[in-house]
Amino acid sequence: MFQNSDNPQDGKPARAPGPAFSGIPSRLVVRMPKSDRPQTFTKIFRWRLPAGQTPEPATVEVAGTFTKWQKVPLVRDAAQPIWQATLNDIPCNRTHHYMLLVDGKPARDEQCDGLGIPRNAQEAQYQLMTPRGPRMLMLFAQAK
Repeated sequence: MFQNSDNPQDGKPARAPGPAFSGIPSRLVVRMPKSDRPQTFTKIFRWRLPAGQTPEPATVEVAGTFTKWQKVPLVRDAAQPIWQATLNDIPCNRTHHYMLLVDGKPARDEQCDGLGIPRNAQEAQYQLMTPRGPRMLMLFAQAK
């Protein structure tokens, strides 16, 4: 508890490791908040040509709440029949709706986190018809 000194009875408390604060008690030190920038993450979207399907599509795109429903093209991997795109700065701590569009038509994403019901007319234009009705692909964006 006490700092080593020439006089062990000098009553000075031991100094905590780390930077010195000129004798300011630690309970009075104000911690600066983390950056005001919201937490984000990066996601790689991939779509694979289903087995036996020909011809290859002309375009594969992703659009969602994280792109404000602007279409982002996926690029074909030359070595495999896979299209992919890396999207950065996707906001964390919320659920996003999105859709993969193959030649402009909604397509399933085997990597999606679930299916949700379209919430508005903008989402309804990209809906995927399922046996349980129209659905959107969902991405659960959680902070680490």
